[in-house]
Amino acid sequence: MNQTRSFLLIAWLAVAFLLFMQWQSPAPSAPASTEPAAVPSASPAAPAATGSTLPSLPTAAASAAPALPVAASDAAGKVTIESDVHKLTVDLKGVSIVRAELKTYPQEKKPGSPNVVLLDDGAADYYVAQSGWLTQSGQAAPTHEALFRTADGKTDYRMADDQDTLEVPFVWEDASGVRLNKTLVLKRGQFDIGVKQEIDNASAAPWTGFAYEQLKRLPPPPPPSHAGFTNPDAFSTVGSAWYSPQDKFETLKFADYLEDGVLQNPNKSVKDGWFGMLEHHFVSIWVPDADDTQTYSIASEAAGNQTRYIVRGVSGETQVAPGAKHSREDVLWIGPKAQAGMAAVHPTLDLSVDYGIFSFLAQPLFWVLSKLHDLFGNWGWAIVGIVVILKLLLYPLSAKQYQSMAKMRAIQPRIEALKERYGDDRQKFAVAQMELYKKEKINPAAGCLPMLIPIPIFMALYWVLVESVELRQAPWIGWIQNLTAPDPYFILPVINLAVMYLTQKLTPTPGMDPLQKKMLTFMPLVFGIMMAFFPAGLVLYWVVNGILGLAQQWWMTKKFGGQPHTAAGH
Repeated sequence: MNQTRSFLLIAWLAVAFLLFMQWQSPAPSAPASTEPAAVPSASPAAPAATGSTLPSLPTAAASAAPALPVAASDAAGKVTIESDVHKLTVDLKGVSIVRAELKTYPQEKKPGSPNVVLLDDGAADYYVAQSGWLTQSGQAAPTHEALFRTADGKTDYRMADDQDTLEVPFVWEDASGVRLNKTLVLKRGQFDIGVKQEIDNASAAPWTGFAYEQLKRLPPPPPPSHAGFTNPDAFSTVGSAWYSPQDKFETLKFADYLEDGVLQNPNKSVKDGWFGMLEHHFVSIWVPDADDTQTYSIASEAAGNQTRYIVRGVSGETQVAPGAKHSREDVLWIGPKAQAGMAAVHPTLDLSVDYGIFSFLAQPLFWVLSKLHDLFGNWGWAIVGIVVILKLLLYPLSAKQYQSMAKMRAIQPRIEALKERYGDDRQKFAVAQMELYKKEKINPAAGCLPMLIPIPIFMALYWVLVESVELRQAPWIGWIQNLTAPDPYFILPVINLAVMYLTQKLTPTPGMDPLQKKMLTFMPLVFGIMMAFFPAGLVLYWVVNGILGLAQQWWMTKKFGGQPHTAAGH
């Protein structure tokens, strides 16, 4: 077997796979405004999301359902809340978070770059987090359209340097005596926001409500159509996601909300789960009260000529007797896909780091990279460490590979003689070649595994670089100050091209005709150019793998086969 040809063929297949994924990710189109299907009457305790603005009541009580709330025409006012990691703008209408700036994550790695803004209620990039309650029989309800006030009358809150927790209380009151105390809790260094709610029923009648949380957004501008297989935004899941203990982690891209004009509504009854909206490196997720059972659903609503996407959870019925209180506590994560911090909020929240079909390999790869990063303090050296570990583990197989290559190089004159003997009769030549391999105890397929294994690692590492925010804008050395962006000076790609060329020259090509040899000569050049636009961390992996492989090949060739002959010498 021609080792170089096999190696490059596999590499080409890897690139083809990425191209296929890009082709499978067209720009999402905005669906027409629609409503999700109702929850079957067999599940009356979990209200369905039947309206584009709010969930309705259970089917059994549909006749008594109040009208859906209408947006307040007056300006409710906004409140600013700032911690060490968040700068939030909260609308007093519903205590909705309408802007969230991530203070520790600049948009670009350059001085003066503005911070990432994950939520924003601007017309062009609308994305908000909302919560509220719905009641029946005409009772007052603190929906996300209800007007709140701050308990102390302030409009600006800032976490002090000596403060680890910042609590901001909001109040909604009804003339009947029903009161909702809603408190946002921010903790130092953490991206999870506690949402404490207490229903205080001071009225003379029982109060019945259904709590809900939802995320609502316009789809982000898609990357240019088929902009390139190296564009991370083309691969990251941009859409809704939810987790349930029974069905585990699931996603739905915004572009797939509608299928044949019908909303693909999950309508899941879930306890101890979560739902959210994903994008490249960042996420917003609602984690409802662990004691609550909710119905998760999706919806869409028209906003002028635009369509907003919605993912929501709606609780079952909550009854509060006169003079009684009821409390619940939800968590809202607004921030990066920081796996350690997310797992502390919910043991499965780190699943939102969606590595796609390579999750089985990318997750342990990230774990090893994290341990190496703890050791070296640098993600670039952690990638180098991964390659070294891989080479050490594969050393026994590599030895067999290079032994086989040395033997093939030794018998190459005999192969050429067979080629001349049989001329154009390729069938007889192939039979004679295999007989020679058998006589000399050469297995042409021996040692292919060491070349195959780096390929899935390469693909998994790509997903790690795409999805793991821990590596976002991470530096290595010198000119490489962002491992998730291409090498700005193309130094690593040039080194990679040279290594691939030298590897090819050291690899025997028995039985290969001159035309094939010429084609093979150009493959490192073409593949090297394509690699130039991959993230630098990925090229670093490939370069180090190639350099170590080249050194090992040269040394073991000398050990098992004497001075190597180059392809040019045949």
